Amino acid sequence: MSSHDEESALSENAKKEDTANSENAEKPENLADLLEEARRKAAENWDLFLRTRADADNIRRRATIDVENAHKYGVERLARELLAVVDSLDHGLAAVNADNNALKEGMELTYKLLLDTLTKFGILAINPVSEPFDPMKHEALTAQVKNDVEPNTVLIVVQKGFTLQDRLLRPARVIVSKVEASET
Repeated sequence: MSSHDEESALSENAKKEDTANSENAEKPENLADLLEEARRKAAENWDLFLRTRADADNIRRRATIDVENAHKYGVERLARELLAVVDSLDHGLAAVNADNNALKEGMELTYKLLLDTLTKFGILAINPVSEPFDPMKHEALTAQVKNDVEPNTVLIVVQKGFTLQDRLLRPARVIVSKVEASET
């Protein structure tokens, strides 16, 4: 081998070593970057997993609540329609005269049977006589001056209200007390 060939071979080896050293120098940085990127992606995927799991839990809870409400309030439409029957029997009982005792007894039994059946399904009557007026459960039709009771006390129930479980089906229509306006 000539000296020029030797120099050229030495030069090539030095370049290869420099290239290898620079690649090795880049690898730790490159590996650190790759590791950091992998950690970032893992954290993103973990966060996505947790959010997806929370969403699935929320959907499951909402579905359970919807099913419970369907069972609890599934008879609401029927109950609203039956309120007209209750009102009709109520008015019929008020109108029947004492001469026709058999008819009155039959209507009272039917009325009681209907109310008992409604109660079995969680439908309860609101009859708030002498209770404080509650705008969430009562509808005031008028107010009467009555000084011997507290103001805003239910005096007369014109039409009973009804609830289904804890939900108001119909407010009780009432007449409430008020104090007499003072003359000035």
